[in-house]
Amino acid sequence: MKRHRYTWSIMGSKMKNQVFEHIFELLGYTIFISCLLSCTQQNHGRAYYLSNNGDDGNDGSISAPFKSIGKLNILQLQPGDTVFFAAGQTFTGSILLDASDSGLDKQPVVITSFGAGNATIDGDSATALTLHQCRFVQIKNLQFKGLGRKEGNIKDGIIVNECNNIFLDGLSVKGFQKAGILIYNSSNININHVTATENGFAGISISGTGKKTDCKNINIRNCRVENNPGDPTNFTNHSGNGIIASYCTNVTIEYCTATNNGWDMPRKGNGPVGIWCYEADSVIIQHCISYRNRTAPGAADGGGFDFDGGVTNSIIQYCLSYENEGSAFGLFQYAGAGNWYNNTIRYCISENDGSISPAHAGVFVWNSSGDPDQLKDCYFYNNTIYNAKGAAISYEPQSLHSNFHFYNNIFVGRDSLIIGENSGSNFLGNNWYSLKDGFNIKDSRTLQEWFATGRQEGYNGKVVGLNINPQFDSASTRITNPDSLKYFNKYQLVPSSALRKGGINLEQAFNINTGGKAFNQNDAPVNGIGAVF
Repeated sequence: MKRHRYTWSIMGSKMKNQVFEHIFELLGYTIFISCLLSCTQQNHGRAYYLSNNGDDGNDGSISAPFKSIGKLNILQLQPGDTVFFAAGQTFTGSILLDASDSGLDKQPVVITSFGAGNATIDGDSATALTLHQCRFVQIKNLQFKGLGRKEGNIKDGIIVNECNNIFLDGLSVKGFQKAGILIYNSSNININHVTATENGFAGISISGTGKKTDCKNINIRNCRVENNPGDPTNFTNHSGNGIIASYCTNVTIEYCTATNNGWDMPRKGNGPVGIWCYEADSVIIQHCISYRNRTAPGAADGGGFDFDGGVTNSIIQYCLSYENEGSAFGLFQYAGAGNWYNNTIRYCISENDGSISPAHAGVFVWNSSGDPDQLKDCYFYNNTIYNAKGAAISYEPQSLHSNFHFYNNIFVGRDSLIIGENSGSNFLGNNWYSLKDGFNIKDSRTLQEWFATGRQEGYNGKVVGLNINPQFDSASTRITNPDSLKYFNKYQLVPSSALRKGGINLEQAFNINTGGKAFNQNDAPVNGIGAVF
């Protein structure tokens, strides 16, 4: 031992370095091979190819592809398998995947296109893709089409039923009578960069059997739902929605656009909305645009956004609504729904909404349950409602509600600023301006008169509301891309405006955490009024 220690000590530094380098080199090769084997194991799986020039008797390789969806349906896809459809080609039929066609967390089953562009799956009169009890499946870069909502298709385009961990990305879905995409009784679903158009009931729909826990953890991002006119066979309920979420918990809808939906609903009565939810909990709708949505002649709704019956603990924020036939923000409760409570709308903008349907206002409150405790605890603050065609807020005759708090908003209307009975609402720190009269709420022509008669806009014994012309540009809005919302400063206050510091510090006064960000994601002053700073 002594001799060995001595020998090691007299080795030159160069030789020691060479020994160390050799050891590290061997170690590095071992680690590399280990990682390579591990990665190969994690990503193992077969690639199947489909082409119009293929044959179902082939082995499905890229050089000998299959031909039909029927062949795909009899395969039992394994974790890590990928199915490639030839881009630019159309494949007729209905893709059917079930529990036996499931992947794993790091080894999903993938169905996609190969080559330049996307392949098309033609569902004809049926559903183009059904996932039933699947896990860890990704559907990417494909087009799905049906015969048309009035031309023979009577189904949904894509159905995700009793599934979890599903990713839908880079898809277009059109020509189906029901929903373009239906998520039903499923969890951990991500929908990204989907265009849904020319469908009947809705572009994208989330639903379940009747409980808020039926669907959980759903994310819808960067989607466009456009020109989904209505279901021609539905004469008993609404249709023609953009995105609708029901029987669900923990849903995020962000950076989405809804436009020109609902114009061909075949009935009069309750109607469609651009982006909305009912019987839902913990829904966040943010950074979205809903504009020029419609409803059937003589029918209701046709609005931008809506928290409807049974919605709880949910938020609409940083959203833009304009020129919808119905109100920008529907706050609704229908008889038989679960209680509606603890919902927030903040830092949003409405421009010229509600001029066609019965709302005639940017904000519409309605409650057919007859019980004010079933529609309660709403926090509506730091929004800008501009309506040169009607009122700022409308209360339908059936609109009993309680603890609705309107703080630090800018309300601009054509003449009368409020329609209907607002006894369940509390207004503090808002700015009111009538384009025709300066101030006009019911029989009051000044803010001081309204304070004296209705005791609104009073805090600690003094008037805290304002009646100032915010000097907004009256030109019509044209923005259509949610990515541009952070640059949309049309309703930003002039630097000298008293509204920048004229409101109430909501955290200090009511312990409300406002998030600190304005509509355009600039820092929001703690006592600013309106949505944009």
